[in-house]
Amino acid sequence: MTQPAPSAQHQGPGKGHPSAPAAPPSKQGSGSRALGLRVDVRNLSLLGVLAVLVAVGGITEPDAFLDTGNLQLILTQASVIGVVTVGVTFVIISGGIDLSVGAMVALASVWATTLATQEYGFAGILFTAVVVGLAAGLVNGLLIAYGGMVPFIATLAMLASARGLALQITDGKTQIVTVRSVLDLGLPDSYVLGIPPLVLVFAAVTVAGWLILNRTTFGRRTVAVGGNAEAARLAGIDVRRQRLYLYLLSGLCCGIAAFMLIILSGSGQNTNGNLYELDAIAAAIIGGTLLSGGRGTIIGSVLGVLVFTTITNIFALNNLQSDVQQIAKGAIIVAAVLVQRRTLRGGET
Repeated sequence: MTQPAPSAQHQGPGKGHPSAPAAPPSKQGSGSRALGLRVDVRNLSLLGVLAVLVAVGGITEPDAFLDTGNLQLILTQASVIGVVTVGVTFVIISGGIDLSVGAMVALASVWATTLATQEYGFAGILFTAVVVGLAAGLVNGLLIAYGGMVPFIATLAMLASARGLALQITDGKTQIVTVRSVLDLGLPDSYVLGIPPLVLVFAAVTVAGWLILNRTTFGRRTVAVGGNAEAARLAGIDVRRQRLYLYLLSGLCCGIAAFMLIILSGSGQNTNGNLYELDAIAAAIIGGTLLSGGRGTIIGSVLGVLVFTTITNIFALNNLQSDVQQIAKGAIIVAAVLVQRRTLRGGET
């Protein structure tokens, strides 16, 4: 009676085993607790990195970095890319990738700002941004889930198409928003207890993402598809439909982020969301999301966003060029992937 349990635990994480669908009950034991411990330690380590960065910023530029306005700026800037990262995290956990998120943000923002008149107002701009994001996500999902295209190729094609369409809509010009109800949300007067509204939106999306991933059937199916798509299919999960929904979710997050960016900048440009795909994927990776799929956390991804945003802010305050920032981000990504590989190898021994 004591021997079957270890073999069940051994087969659970493996790929290609017909018995994999029966593994979840065994994961509720010590294996699950061990995984939870690793996730907690990883998040704690990211909090430690954030603490070090705050200390570095406070030492190098004490007056500027620790200023309340600058700290609010860091959170506000993190909010836009953070919402995008929540959607990207779901996609990566499922074993996919979305390289088009930055372009979808650009397309949604410029399309929404074409309606930025008093006639359509706040609701019209928000509705347009969300619908455009969902439409782009739908195209990605259909191409990947039902068209059989590789996620890398499908989303790369969307990246090029969305950027081109955004450029065509704007003709390379900045579209200024004049709707007062939209612009007011970016003013200090609209802050709630000193917290910018965009940060509150980010917090709400983060909580919603965490609940969906950890407390719903949708979240469990996402992890199952990323861990072993064939086993998930044998367990009765409609893998294609799940993937479609995930890219729709990514598009929804891009639409919300586009509206937030309109509030933040007061305009729409075809260059909006530039390199968001790099920042979002990098944040998810250093937050512990596996590029191979099957594992990841929303909290880890959010902490990854805060780490990157804080680094960018410190570099800017110290007048370091953007190329140095990109080199630093690249180094962090490489380090995070190496740590992931080492962790996975350690788990296999």
